[in-house]
Amino acid sequence: MTTALNLEIKELIISSLGLEDIAPEDIEDAAPLFGEGLGLDSVDALELGLALQKHFGIQFNTKTQNLREHFKDINTLAAFVNELKNNPRT
Repeated sequence: MTTALNLEIKELIISSLGLEDIAPEDIEDAAPLFGEGLGLDSVDALELGLALQKHFGIQFNTKTQNLREHFKDINTLAAFVNELKNNPRT
């Protein structure tokens, strides 16, 4: 089920990574963002991470958070963003 936050993240992915040929509805919530899913790579991950931090006003802590796990798909990324918005010191 796509939530408003999921849709917002999909739109951010498309705009921040310049994915002009993809619409939000083309990105499945549970499909992998990297590899055989959406096909993002490590450079895309860095750009997306920066865009998420700027857009949502959140900070990632690479020492205490397993970011790779949180960037698995739209659902896990939305849950992570929501958690950081509600608990900024996580």
